[in-house]
Amino acid sequence: MITKYVYGDPLDTGAITAKVERAARVEHFAVEEGADTISFSCPLGPEDIVYGLGETMGKVNKRGGRYISFNTDTAEHEDSNPSLYASHNFLIAEGAACFGVFFDTPARVTFEIDWQGSGEIRVVCDTKDLNLYQIENGSAYAVCRDLLRAVGRCYLPPLWAFGYGQSRFGYMKEQDFREVADLHEKNGLPLDFICMDIDYMDQYRDFSFDPKRFPDIEGLVRELKERGIHLVPIVDAGVKVEPGEAVYEEGVAKGYFCRNKEGGCFGAAVWPGMTHFPDFLNRKAREWFGRQYRFYTEKGIEGFWNDMNEPAIFYSEYDKGTKRLGMLLELLGNMLFKKGQKEKKKQELVRNYQSFFHDADGRRVRHYDVHNLFGAMMTRASGEGLERLLGHRYLLFSRSSYIGAGRYGGVWTGDNTSKWEHLMLNVRHMPSLNMCGFLYSGADTGGFIGDCGRELLLRWLAFSVFTPLMRNHSCKGTKNQEAYQFGDPAAFRTIIRLRYRLLPYIYSEYMKAALTSDLYIKPVAFLYPEAKGIEDQLLVGDSLMIAPIVREGEVQRQVFLPEEMTMVIYDGEFRCSPCPAGWRTVHAELDEAVFFIRKNKLLPVGKVISNTREYDVENLALLGDGRTYELYTDDGLSLDCTTANIRTLVKEEC
Repeated sequence: MITKYVYGDPLDTGAITAKVERAARVEHFAVEEGADTISFSCPLGPEDIVYGLGETMGKVNKRGGRYISFNTDTAEHEDSNPSLYASHNFLIAEGAACFGVFFDTPARVTFEIDWQGSGEIRVVCDTKDLNLYQIENGSAYAVCRDLLRAVGRCYLPPLWAFGYGQSRFGYMKEQDFREVADLHEKNGLPLDFICMDIDYMDQYRDFSFDPKRFPDIEGLVRELKERGIHLVPIVDAGVKVEPGEAVYEEGVAKGYFCRNKEGGCFGAAVWPGMTHFPDFLNRKAREWFGRQYRFYTEKGIEGFWNDMNEPAIFYSEYDKGTKRLGMLLELLGNMLFKKGQKEKKKQELVRNYQSFFHDADGRRVRHYDVHNLFGAMMTRASGEGLERLLGHRYLLFSRSSYIGAGRYGGVWTGDNTSKWEHLMLNVRHMPSLNMCGFLYSGADTGGFIGDCGRELLLRWLAFSVFTPLMRNHSCKGTKNQEAYQFGDPAAFRTIIRLRYRLLPYIYSEYMKAALTSDLYIKPVAFLYPEAKGIEDQLLVGDSLMIAPIVREGEVQRQVFLPEEMTMVIYDGEFRCSPCPAGWRTVHAELDEAVFFIRKNKLLPVGKVISNTREYDVENLALLGDGRTYELYTDDGLSLDCTTANIRTLVKEEC
């Protein structure tokens, strides 16, 4: 059961689409209203688990942590950092009672969950205007599904979006993309899409291609599509200030940009220099921005990633003398700054966010008060525009988000680093993001910043095989980390091919979850309470449990089986063996992947293919000891997605 309690005069964020009854009172929490804030507190039992909060640092169980919802462009993915790129203000407490709470406000929110041993949940909202949604149900899993139903149907990507993607900040010209495609093909490495970072742009300007480095972009798109490979360009949040340029001129003329304190268009520098931010909280501005994607779709492009939409600001028209740092240093240099410099930068950002305003369909609001909604509304603008332009499914994932944006696109978890701790963070992020309605998600496999080694990339790929977004992405100035850069690619070929052999399952389980308000990835304890506290094993869909190796130098690990399961070792072939319940040691070399099929379940697997153009669901094998499997199958592109597309496979027939 979900109910709503309203404080003040909250802005409608669009996060909840279901009709929800008003509550007479707030359950579980004591409420304290301050001059400009509202605080909520709730005692925790010693064994209570707290789930949720989506993309945050820390463990899946959020006890002991302090987290701040304030979308931030940061490469510091460390436990000491309370804020990342997204704000997902939903938590679930599971103990003697089980309930969920969604603090629906785009303002800054601080969560202290048994922080410093306080024994309570304490939530401070930097506003007096919010909708508080309360969910009562018998388990954390049931509470999550209630939220997903209230949010509305999750984003449905095309089939090719579940293929393998290669990306790098540093692919500079048309030939670079041809070379990536050629070398994947030469080395027998499947590939479905290649991402285009900001180097494709003319002066880093959205809706442009550098005419010298990309003289025939239509030809390149067509050539790669004929090989089954899609180009996926990046789109940033700021529109370059450039008199005479059509997009800029129309945005100014029609009032589609955010306003500064004086009433003019707010100016902030990002990659192209001074830009204006589209007012994504304004419906007409969203429709206008969504139409701009026609520039790409007319060239045959059907996939995009939105970036810098916290929004990131290098400096603004109000910052004097801060241009000296240079843009690359601004983006990547945060980790090099001394503590005082970092704090100064944070203070500058807050001042900038307090210095511009939105027209939220007739309601003037300060950006700082709705900051966490900006990236989500960019995703909405893009998604709605692409659906109108294409008339079929599209690929879209974003860096910044808020609950509800998962209806329009997916997310990736930002500028991580090539280190083992960030592989473990990826494992922890996936179930937490699913709990908040972001099923299509993933991290920069191998890490964006730093030099990735062969062992780390292979272990990361072996986990990313199971995440909906599987993209290898790295930063300019780092060691190239394409799978063919590490000598003999045989091990990489084995792992990436596994992804494609599992596609009938991955695609089916994702689509069924999205259509029925379920989670694609969830903690093992959601179905097996005896696995409480285990965070490095996950349930993927209805049939699989995974237990990735996430520590350097290890070829084995301990795995807890809550029931008898079928262990699968994949080394180019599927080797299956029954395993009794309990703890066991699992061994996996770098060219192997190990996972488990649940009791009385089946896993459909296909043949080796080079990309989703060769996807085949008519010639499948069924692994496991179950009797039937519900396979979702359609054309992989149309908007006509319903459970009517499910057909039953019976093991004896395959």
